[in-house]
Amino acid sequence: MKKYLLSFALAFMSLTAFAQTGYEKIMSEKIAKIETCKTPEDFQTLANDFQRIGSKESTQWLPQYYAAFTQIQKGRVMMRTGNMQELDGIAGQAEKYLGMAQNLAGTDNAEIHLLRKMAYSLRMMVNPQQRYMTDGARAAEEMSTAEKLDPANPRIALIKAEDVYFTPEQYGGSKTKGLELFKDALAKFNAYKPKTALDPNWGKAEAEYFISLPAEKAK
Repeated sequence: MKKYLLSFALAFMSLTAFAQTGYEKIMSEKIAKIETCKTPEDFQTLANDFQRIGSKESTQWLPQYYAAFTQIQKGRVMMRTGNMQELDGIAGQAEKYLGMAQNLAGTDNAEIHLLRKMAYSLRMMVNPQQRYMTDGARAAEEMSTAEKLDPANPRIALIKAEDVYFTPEQYGGSKTKGLELFKDALAKFNAYKPKTALDPNWGKAEAEYFISLPAEKAK
């Protein structure tokens, strides 16, 4: 009887390990695709993929996190092309996924708070003058929370650098200071180790890009 129980336990462990490997494999493949996305449609397709994975892997927070991240990236692409009309809806979708991720990961997850900051920033860009004191303040609060939870996180340093770099000087921004912050972010990327192969590890290429800009283009 003991032999049967042992065999059953080993078989169950093997099936569990196989399932985990399958989950990790598909997640790795989808995460790798983030770098190849160019259009809002590309990001939307990938967000849908992550959401479907999350609906099956209901105890895992990362699929919902990446569903939110790809939604935010979709919004950032649209923002760069001047398409602001849909940003509220995109931010709302991201916030829905982040709520699911936070229910699984807890409230002390810096990566989730950072994405919440980015979602609020998308909302603010619909009308910066009107929303600076509302969505802008919420974004700053989420950034502060993220930084307190994980001060060595390079993605937090990267988004801070972006904010300073792209904010007009009359509102406290600075290209020069932004570039210094990008260098700080890159140093943190070089020292930072994700907890697992699937944990957030995006952003280093962006820091390298801004640091590599010729001085005249960086101004």
